Amino acid sequence: MSETQTHTEKAFPFSFDTSEFAALGKKRMEAFVNAQTELLDEIQEANRHWMDRFQSEANLASEYASNLSGARTIPDAMAVSRDWATRYFQRLAEDGKHFADDTRKFMETGARLLANGPAAAA
Repeated sequence: MSETQTHTEKAFPFSFDTSEFAALGKKRMEAFVNAQTELLDEIQEANRHWMDRFQSEANLASEYASNLSGARTIPDAMAVSRDWATRYFQRLAEDGKHFADDTRKFMETGARLLANGPAAAA
């Protein structure tokens, strides 16, 4: 046995299989990429929801303006405003819940990405 071989055995007292190491690295990287893809999908889904919601808000405002301009009496205008306010605050509550759900999903996925690096996403 040569001196170099003896020195190497002392420094690394275990066998080292590079194929296992490569497979582990590949698995960790795939898990990391999958978690990143999931996070991106969640962000795109949230973006679509909020863009639809903004369009819906614009439609609600337009409908309110049209209905209010068509009101001929103060009680009619008050009824239109009351209906709009009811719908608006109902939507505000829905938006708050949806925002909280989106935030929770982002945090859970982000935590998997950051907890222990790519291994946490597996």
